[in-house]
Amino acid sequence: MKKYKTGLVLSGGGSRGFAHLGVIAALNEKGIKPDIIAGVSAGAIVGAFIASGKSPQEILKLFANKPVFKYTKINLPIYGLLKLDRLLNVIEKEIPAKRIEDLKIPFYIGISNLNKGRMEYKNSGPLGLTVLASSSIPILFAPIEIDGDFYADGGLMNNIPVRAIRNISRKIIVSNISPLNPKGKTKTKNLVQIASRTFHMTINANLDEAKKAADLFIEPEGIDEYDILNNSHAYELYDIGYNSTIKMLEKAEKKRPFFLRFK
Repeated sequence: MKKYKTGLVLSGGGSRGFAHLGVIAALNEKGIKPDIIAGVSAGAIVGAFIASGKSPQEILKLFANKPVFKYTKINLPIYGLLKLDRLLNVIEKEIPAKRIEDLKIPFYIGISNLNKGRMEYKNSGPLGLTVLASSSIPILFAPIEIDGDFYADGGLMNNIPVRAIRNISRKIIVSNISPLNPKGKTKTKNLVQIASRTFHMTINANLDEAKKAADLFIEPEGIDEYDILNNSHAYELYDIGYNSTIKMLEKAEKKRPFFLRFK
């Protein structure tokens, strides 16, 4: 028997992470709560707060309508244009646990090791720094040093970290907020937008693997229309995640044996 009943996997996707909160709220409403969580980038931020015991609504209120760059400061452009130090301050203030292994729900954070050129999944170690590392989009944000190695956004090598918990979870639910908009509607009018768009184009390589591994694959409708660096649509994104998930679960409830797999 695998150790955990239900594993929740949260993809990266910048400000679209508010949709994760809606997805989780809908799952909770239907009595589905994760026994273990894995996340990268925005999914690492959301996952850390959920694993600490905070509700989706509490997290939404904490971050909604505050510009992404409120959590950054200008950095000498040696490693990246910006640093995420102020996000670290919020994590350390709002989450009592200082280490990943001390969270209420077991949690894996996906990070890209720039020195060794490999993906790593951390379920122990400093919580704040590891979340920051997982959220540091290359070029845009400076990488984070942990134990002598430099780390960047986990989405760089695996944006949907199913591998972290697939072998220890009986059922897997994936929330993917990073489908690439094929029409290219995302703005690319300045360096920040170009950097984020270029990065976003690289992170769908493991999509098929994630879909095959998932017992429930949630991709909120219309999520690709939203800029990954714009927090002004927080409540809209939350509703999109919530409504898409409720619709999917209600459809699944009609096939009762499927739905019971998560009970």
